[in-house]
Amino acid sequence: VSVSATAVYSKFSIEPGPPIDFGAVVKGTKKTQTVVLENKGMLNFKFRIHQAPEDASALESKSHQPLLELFLQDHLTVGMFTVSPCSGSIAPWGQQKITVDCLAGQEGICEEQLYIDITGR
Repeated sequence: VSVSATAVYSKFSIEPGPPIDFGAVVKGTKKTQTVVLENKGMLNFKFRIHQAPEDASALESKSHQPLLELFLQDHLTVGMFTVSPCSGSIAPWGQQKITVDCLAGQEGICEEQLYIDITGR
């Protein structure tokens, strides 16, 4: 009996690479950019976008999230930014376009950190 297997892991690309810079946006207007998450591997993978914790210890505690947060959400709003979709599944060699909207509120610089979690990376 001959047995063989190939060990693989999720391979992906994100274009454009971080950081995403909206530049100057007129107060009260919306500016949109698109990010493409591409599956370059042999397996389906799931992704989820969430706000970055304020410190590294908080990142570890985020691994056990409430059950409601695990359900698919269609968008995530953090500060002046809205991301959609913020979760999903991508087939091998498939891609997902992710829209990032910036609705300029108060004057000044707004910067947020977001994470993209990919299963099996």
